[in-house]
Amino acid sequence: MNKPFQRKGATSNTQVGRDFEAVAQEVFFKQTGLSLQRNIKIDIGINGKKAHAFDLGNPTERVLVECKSHTWTEGANVPSAKMTAWNQAMYFFYASPSTYRKIFFILRDFNEKRKETLADYYIRTYTHLIPPDVEIWEYNENTGEAEKK
Repeated sequence: MNKPFQRKGATSNTQVGRDFEAVAQEVFFKQTGLSLQRNIKIDIGINGKKAHAFDLGNPTERVLVECKSHTWTEGANVPSAKMTAWNQAMYFFYASPSTYRKIFFILRDFNEKRKETLADYYIRTYTHLIPPDVEIWEYNENTGEAEKK
């Protein structure tokens, strides 16, 4: 069955996401000693509160993490629908308590045509939507390390 929306070689998009969350858990523990759990639910909201499940977090140390392993399109174009998902993550961070450390963990994907990573593109284009207390970490698959942007 042809599934053009899936990453090549992946069994499902859900599995790609789960695998990337596992990478984030490992990287943060290895690089910072921070232990993260999956599916951390906290109340967020602008006008009232509602529970939202973040991909990863640590309730004791008050850390929230959203993970995205999106890439440029095959034609080296901007994955606009994916940018909407990133903007949604920023909104969830904005609506979460200010007492939490907020981390956006994303895959490093360099675009030769544009000479920038998807993270650099997002920061350049959507700065106005990124809350000031959100840390953007870019994970390099080749080195196995993440870098705070």
